[in-house]
Amino acid sequence: MSGSPELSVVVPVFNEEGSLEPLHSQLVEVLSGTGKRYELIFVDDGSTDGSAAQVERLISNDPATRLVQLRGNYGKSAALAAGFDECRGQVIFTMDADLQDDPKEIPRFLAKLDEGYDLVSGYKKERHDPWHKVYPSRAFNAMVNFVTGVGLHDVNCGFKCYRRPVVEEIDLYGELHRLIPVLAHWRKFRVAEIVVQHHPRRHGVSKFGVERLYRGFMDMLTVAFFLRYGNRPSHLFGKVGFGFGAVGFLACLYLTALWFMGYRPIGNRPLLFLGILLITVGVQFLALGIISELLTRAARRTEKPYAIVRKVQREDRTQENER
Repeated sequence: MSGSPELSVVVPVFNEEGSLEPLHSQLVEVLSGTGKRYELIFVDDGSTDGSAAQVERLISNDPATRLVQLRGNYGKSAALAAGFDECRGQVIFTMDADLQDDPKEIPRFLAKLDEGYDLVSGYKKERHDPWHKVYPSRAFNAMVNFVTGVGLHDVNCGFKCYRRPVVEEIDLYGELHRLIPVLAHWRKFRVAEIVVQHHPRRHGVSKFGVERLYRGFMDMLTVAFFLRYGNRPSHLFGKVGFGFGAVGFLACLYLTALWFMGYRPIGNRPLLFLGILLITVGVQFLALGIISELLTRAARRTEKPYAIVRKVQREDRTQENER
């Protein structure tokens, strides 16, 4: 189909050589049936197997397929950010390359999106993963829902569908790909969820590890902070500073009253030093809040969280070196 693509499918790839050809075949079959122009973007996140070469073989027979190869392994968030920057469709899908997500679900995502939503996230109600991956994921989802109130069963499902404004406004880094629905909800986009089929892994190995839970938890705390105070950090630091300062002021006021009542001296009382300390700390927190407000207003994120070493498509298979 000629013209700019209407649908873009972004697939982060890290050592998934065995699953790429069947995944590509399934995607082409399903997307061709939608009657929409599409593109497939495989983002190779520093694979050490033949994943990039496999995508290049697919490109030779399919002009709608593209490869974006990163310089090294930057992580899934950076790979998705690279794919979002490169895609051209007004509707963007993301899915994993391990064949556990079923491309046949794509029309259902589109139908849900047509109901007026901006982001549709998959919900793997029946998961075919080991218990040590399933239960920590459920605990993480429960914690995210409690902290953010987004109300999704599976925040971290990689199978998602977005309208273009969502991916243009969300800044991905660290492990924030796990919290995309939360970020979208924060930006007042309409978020929905549909149950999707989940298949057992047939190729490669899971990239899940205990350390990812820690990173995900820390990113959740970061997002929770920004949800409440990202645009007004002085409100947080101001509350803390006012609390410390108020307690210190009351302590000093109490000692002042004792001095006027004749209970002298007060200079050797520990409460005096504590009161002065609390006032000082309170002033510092207030000053920190003001500085944070200035930085928030002035900050502009200019550095991308990844570096592309080359881009490959059938019309142009040249290597683009970093500049």
